[in-house]
Amino acid sequence: MSGLSIGQVAERTGLSVHTLRFYEREGLLAQPVRRGAAGHRIYDEGDVDWLGVCIRLRASGMPLTDIRRYTELVRAGQGNEAERLEVLREHRERVLAQRHELDECLKLITHKVDIYESRLGLRDHVPDCAPLSQESEPD
Repeated sequence: MSGLSIGQVAERTGLSVHTLRFYEREGLLAQPVRRGAAGHRIYDEGDVDWLGVCIRLRASGMPLTDIRRYTELVRAGQGNEAERLEVLREHRERVLAQRHELDECLKLITHKVDIYESRLGLRDHVPDCAPLSQESEPD
């Protein structure tokens, strides 16, 4: 039986063997992992591709419960696309809110960098715009 070992999948995805086993136990794989004659897990390219989706969803902050729900819907096949869409739309809104918050944080950090670069003679002047609606904040 040809395929990829758990070690090969770990290397390709950057996930640890422990994490791959955890994902399997938690029901996060789109299809059951096949087993070889000796009982070793055998993955295929579809498994690697699906793990790539899971990795991106986790990296974007999707809770495991939502990934599991999305996986269950995918596993169930056609007919539940509206539910899949809702899971993804809800997560997209959370990601957009996080991105907005990070943009605001970056503005503040950039402003502070500008101030210190100016004080150290690394910059000619500090831009006049304040990063927050506050008039002045302590350095």
